[in-house]
Amino acid sequence: MSTILITGGTRGIGRELANQYKNDGWTVLVTGRNPDGADVNADRVLALDVASQSSIDALKAELGDMPIDLLWNNAGVYLDKGLSLSEMTFENWGETFLINSVAPMLIASAFASNVAASEHRKMAFTTSRMGSIDELGEAADNAYAYRSSKTALNMAVSIFTNRVRPQGIRTAMLHPGWVRTDMGGPTAAIDVLESATGMKAVMDGLDDATSGTFFNYDGGTFNW
Repeated sequence: MSTILITGGTRGIGRELANQYKNDGWTVLVTGRNPDGADVNADRVLALDVASQSSIDALKAELGDMPIDLLWNNAGVYLDKGLSLSEMTFENWGETFLINSVAPMLIASAFASNVAASEHRKMAFTTSRMGSIDELGEAADNAYAYRSSKTALNMAVSIFTNRVRPQGIRTAMLHPGWVRTDMGGPTAAIDVLESATGMKAVMDGLDDATSGTFFNYDGGTFNW
């Protein structure tokens, strides 16, 4: 049986991904900072603070050498939504980078051997079209920290993809769309079902030739 580990899997897009993989017969492991009482269709709900190295280490120790067919780094924050540059602080910019850029890479490194030991050997990283410099345009909102954190994530994953290719691990960066979640807001363009269904289809079809690609949820691609 195939196994997926989803960070930030107790709500929103992560919860819908868990539901879809569970319905496909996968063993589903999700993480959250407060796992007790989480309303998610998963085999196990595991505690993880992605911004804590000791928490990552504890999760690694708990799962040991378990093969993980798909590691989905989904957890993220948008702390500077609506803020101007003058309203930014070292604290909110730093926390954004810690959770959106640094944490996914340290988690990917911690569980690379688990993924390499599996049948599917895939890693997904939920990024954003807002991290594309090519897509910025003149009318972009502020979002200095969020945008730049996703740009940094894309670069880090690109480097990582080259490193793990010899192990047969394939990666994808996925823009989930503008989704009606706590982050996206009630007026967003699509719901979590459409977003998760599209991204899952992308990951189902991911192969060596497309590894390392910056995908839209509908299978299209973005320039960096």
